[in-house]
Amino acid sequence: MTDWTSQRERGSPFAVRLILWIALHLGRAPARALLYPITLYFMIKAGPQRRASRRFLTQVRGRPARLPDIARHLHSFAATILDRVFLLAGRRELLDIRLHHPERVTDRVAAGQGFLLLGSHLGSFEILRALAIEEARMPLKILMYPTHNRIITELLHALNPAFADSVISLASPQPLLAVQENLQAGRIVGLLGDRHMPDEPTVMCDFLGRRAAFPTGPLSLAAVTGVPVILPFGIYRGGNRYDLYFEVLAERVELDRARRKASLQEWVQRYADHLAHYSREAPENWFNFYDFWEEGDGPQPPSRAGR
Repeated sequence: MTDWTSQRERGSPFAVRLILWIALHLGRAPARALLYPITLYFMIKAGPQRRASRRFLTQVRGRPARLPDIARHLHSFAATILDRVFLLAGRRELLDIRLHHPERVTDRVAAGQGFLLLGSHLGSFEILRALAIEEARMPLKILMYPTHNRIITELLHALNPAFADSVISLASPQPLLAVQENLQAGRIVGLLGDRHMPDEPTVMCDFLGRRAAFPTGPLSLAAVTGVPVILPFGIYRGGNRYDLYFEVLAERVELDRARRKASLQEWVQRYADHLAHYSREAPENWFNFYDFWEEGDGPQPPSRAGR
């Protein structure tokens, strides 16, 4: 697996600010027209990301990915980044966002029940975050490393300061204490479960027919806190359409003390199976642009197993 933390952020602060200005002052249609030269730039200049896209699309579709497939993949990613701008600027009316089983979240919020929202880099996790901030009825905190994608992150935080206020930094002295306090206060804590830092504990799981390392931290946290775990998937369908799905992974993650490691691996595999399901349904929403699988675990027929 390639170390995703070693990938440098592309794009200059000036270019990002220019795109933001066009989006906010000229509108979504002119800004979306810029996505085509941006996609072309990444097709030419971003070799590692282009190759990662080809490998993923080839694996998930069971046939060699072509250049138009990769271009659509990169365009989809750029489109979701652009739409974050409109969401944070309070322009939700520009997007057609369809919620599927929102009661799996809203009922718990109404009951004052804290829980974990375990997302991924499939689709737009940020669309959920922006909705929570906009409506202010969903008490959502995000556990993350704020230093990743610094250029875009800082500009988006400047666009909507509430965005920055919603972060629990993993670089802070006692992030897990902050997580516990927020859960006990009936808030939602969001985190991502598909990437791991180089020194983070992992387990190997089947993912789309190949072996991949997933971090154990999120589900260990779920077991320690004893709160429910909900999986959100904000799938971009093209144009201005998003489908936001909520899946219940567990009301409570309990680990067998006699076989704790194996029990934890089984829970992480359940998460990976849900992720694989939506990855097959919407492969162009896969935004991990690095080699996700283990090195030496060569191409294999894609898994068609259901969840």
